[in-house]
Amino acid sequence: MPIRILIADDQEVVRRGLRRMLADTDVEIAGEAVNGRQAIEMAGQLDLNLVLLEVSISAGGGVRVLASLRESQPGLPVLMFSASDHPNFVARCVALGACGYLLKNASRARLVSAIRKAAAGEMLWRRAQLRRASGALAVSRLPIETEISLTDRETQILPLLAQGLTNKHIATTLKISHETVKEHVQHIFRKLGVTHRTQAAIWAVRNEVA
Repeated sequence: MPIRILIADDQEVVRRGLRRMLADTDVEIAGEAVNGRQAIEMAGQLDLNLVLLEVSISAGGGVRVLASLRESQPGLPVLMFSASDHPNFVARCVALGACGYLLKNASRARLVSAIRKAAAGEMLWRRAQLRRASGALAVSRLPIETEISLTDRETQILPLLAQGLTNKHIATTLKISHETVKEHVQHIFRKLGVTHRTQAAIWAVRNEVA
């Protein structure tokens, strides 16, 4: 079965290049969106396995589109695509639940591999990306040797949160309710001294628990 993707990029030359790179592979381009609004509309209309989303796409911006898609279609993987690997962009995409962040200078092999893995439900975030993202945000500076008393359930949830999973996905993975996950996440934030998901993810990576 082909992997059906939506390409969301406002630059025609990029879309054409992707069509050439993905020709003769198991990746089928089901649609092309030229701005953020269109990306959201098409993602809701097409039968897709993945959205390949430009971070700086016009009419909304990729980060806002990502947030909308994660809310409306939490089961649809979104792979961010950009010419820039600015840590602030990466950090925001981690926080909003993107499955990965691919640079536009990636090789054909890297592009196809990333699409296949993301469409199969894999998270593509690397520890190095999360570490770089940490410099873009104010993150709790608790030293590694400081002992944080997490419950068994919180210890299960924190690595999943650090991988970029939403509360709904964590609930499905652990077979518990969405409200229970939400409560545990708030407890984790309080114990780590952080205020949002990216900070918690970065803390987990720094302290080698994710």
